[in-house]
Amino acid sequence: MAIGDARREQVFPTLSALQIAAARRFASGEPHRFDARDVVYEIGDRNAPSWLILDGSADAIRRSAAGQSSQVTTYGPGQFTGETNQLTGRPALMSVVAGDAGAVAIPFDAPHLRALVIGSADVGETIMRAFILRRVMLIEAGQTGGAGSILVGRRDDPGIVGLSGFLTRNGYPHTVVAACEAEGRELVERLGVAHDDLPLMICPNGTVLRSPSNADAASCLGITPDLDADKVYDVAVIGAGPSGLATAVYGASEGLSVLVLDSRAFGGQAGASARIENYLGFPTGISGQALAGRAFNQAAKFGAELAIPLTVGLLRCHGEDAEAPFSLELSNGGTARSRAIVIASGARYRQPAIPNIEELEGAGVSYWASPVEARLCAGQDVVLVGGGNSAGQAVAYLAPQVRQVHLVVRRPLEQTMSRYLIDRIAALPNVELHMGSEIAALHGDRATGLTGATFRDSRTGAVRECTSRHLFLFIGADPNTHWLDGCVALDGTGFVLTGERARDGERLPLETSCPGIFAVGDVRAGSTKRVAAAVGEGAAVIAQIHSFLTRQAGRDSGAARQA
Repeated sequence: MAIGDARREQVFPTLSALQIAAARRFASGEPHRFDARDVVYEIGDRNAPSWLILDGSADAIRRSAAGQSSQVTTYGPGQFTGETNQLTGRPALMSVVAGDAGAVAIPFDAPHLRALVIGSADVGETIMRAFILRRVMLIEAGQTGGAGSILVGRRDDPGIVGLSGFLTRNGYPHTVVAACEAEGRELVERLGVAHDDLPLMICPNGTVLRSPSNADAASCLGITPDLDADKVYDVAVIGAGPSGLATAVYGASEGLSVLVLDSRAFGGQAGASARIENYLGFPTGISGQALAGRAFNQAAKFGAELAIPLTVGLLRCHGEDAEAPFSLELSNGGTARSRAIVIASGARYRQPAIPNIEELEGAGVSYWASPVEARLCAGQDVVLVGGGNSAGQAVAYLAPQVRQVHLVVRRPLEQTMSRYLIDRIAALPNVELHMGSEIAALHGDRATGLTGATFRDSRTGAVRECTSRHLFLFIGADPNTHWLDGCVALDGTGFVLTGERARDGERLPLETSCPGIFAVGDVRAGSTKRVAAAVGEGAAVIAQIHSFLTRQAGRDSGAARQA
């Protein structure tokens, strides 16, 4: 059953008279009267307020990129319009039109809506739950073409796989239509595009993108916010994995102005995990995407700015401006300035030394196992390389959906994987373990995709051919620190040194060799590579940033007195 039906009272709650009175104190304007069928706001409108209906009614309407519209619900007195984008001012994903008798409603722009969600625990819990469930409802509708964008092309085309993964990881509704199917052919013919223009992305506002990048898609959907080049943030966080999102939640909730930047999606490597079962408080487990999505909404609720996808090209750490000693050069040509920096950039997926592997990335070779990849390899043989917990979670996720999993590892699983995952894999009848083996060669090309792999036994040198169109690599990662431009000290393998290991003199445990720059999570030398540890460091670093900012303020005031 669709979530809009199964949990309708939570998706579209009605506030009581007392709750309405509490909410009205946070409104951003006076009650406004809309005449019959007046447009309250349209799909794609930026900074569209959420409206609390006092009298009359308003219809929520979703629209697919193919132009099909359908009514989602009718808001009545005591109900709020909107979903999670209303918390941040991002473009609206649904239209709202006043009912046949008109409507009287009170506006709540993004800052006032966040103030309400934080200032009234009772009303805030109701609104946050409703907004999150409404986004889930739109994502469900997008899977059948009823909402969001349309991607047109070959389902296994690297461009389609990449775009679908990007939209999925960022929680945006969309559907994939194969160009060889009737609906796809009709769209291609109607738009008059050539085969070389595929894949296509048709945005909800009707804009057609040909072979778009993630940045193109984000721009069309309004995912990436416009940053104020003159604004100085208290903290700029590079990386939106668990440690970066935790930094954002704790920093913003304590009144710091926080900017979070990530080049792909919120959640980092953890966001691509099929199921995390050893994170405290989730005895039945939780998917990485669900955990990251909750953290993202929590950070947005407290007012953190989250800019995705924006890549940090370079960190400038030698600025003379005491008010903003650090600046970040961004991939869109912009600049962000801050008083403190938190390096939470995690690590880049490690690439084995196989000649044609780059050519096959996205064409059968993947570094995570999300629902997008699982749908592509359903009922087929797959190869998975790696013996860590991430690899074990991926095996447990994929095995029920595929014909056979060939698990390739160099060492016994007992040396690298948690016991519960080893036992689960042992109970799976369609998992074949190739212990002491490695991938020696890959077969196929960009056009045809991966067709197979050659295994080599590292002890005997014996080789074995395996036919498969899907290879998943979970062989570790290298620190993502190339953008630091020598600002901080690194260890011999490129991880960021902190605390006593970073420098002598006055220092804080998570502070790097450069005062005011901190490191948390997987990118930090000596860190525990677990989600819980990353979240803990993200929380702990805020107290240290407060200490640093207080220390700096004292030094600045002392220098001013001496002058």
